[in-house]
Amino acid sequence: MKEVIQCENLARHYIVGTQEVKALRSVSTVINKGEYVAIMGPSGSGKSTFMNIIGCLDTPSKGEYILNGTNVSQLSEDELAVIRNQEIGFVFQTFNLLPRYTSLENVMLPLVYGGTVKSDRIKKATEVLGSVGLSDRVDHRPNELSGGQRQRVAVARALVNNPSIILADEPTGNLDSKTSVDIMNLFAEIHAKGNTIILVTHEEDIAMYAHRIIRLRDGLIETDVINKNIRI
Repeated sequence: MKEVIQCENLARHYIVGTQEVKALRSVSTVINKGEYVAIMGPSGSGKSTFMNIIGCLDTPSKGEYILNGTNVSQLSEDELAVIRNQEIGFVFQTFNLLPRYTSLENVMLPLVYGGTVKSDRIKKATEVLGSVGLSDRVDHRPNELSGGQRQRVAVARALVNNPSIILADEPTGNLDSKTSVDIMNLFAEIHAKGNTIILVTHEEDIAMYAHRIIRLRDGLIETDVINKNIRI
């Protein structure tokens, strides 16, 4: 099975005033292509720091992070930006859609940054919006969409570049319970098509959709188990 993510002794330390804060102490793990993994942990456990490193939003103080065969541990900010656009599809709790852009324009953004020609951008973004059930919402702006529809646009944007991983940070945090179930069912469909999904959440019921659950505590992996009670 192909390894998409390899982490070896990852650590991240911050200086706050005169104190050194060890947000991540030593984390080693492997995530393979096609896995569906939830990362959990209480406040201060290191899960947000771990997510930022996995998402190439931050670099480790120590250790190695290899994403799809590329050691990204010590890359420059510009190099990280390229990796983020090519390899990672982000889905955030707050959707992060541009309010003046239509659904289609929001979904096309990663392709714009990647230099894809306009006709191909429109074709690909239209196809992906259709795949998440929004064929009839391509010309709508975020304020014309429900919360669930906005998150579907965000999911489509995450998928449009065919990334190595989908990284979802509390994707149901701003949604009601029924809409949350709809979005998690959408993630299940995406995973069934072979996509690698990493879900960061503090909600046990949301984590139960994942096939593997990694729990962090005090900057270390506390447990890493296969979920035998997958929620469907």
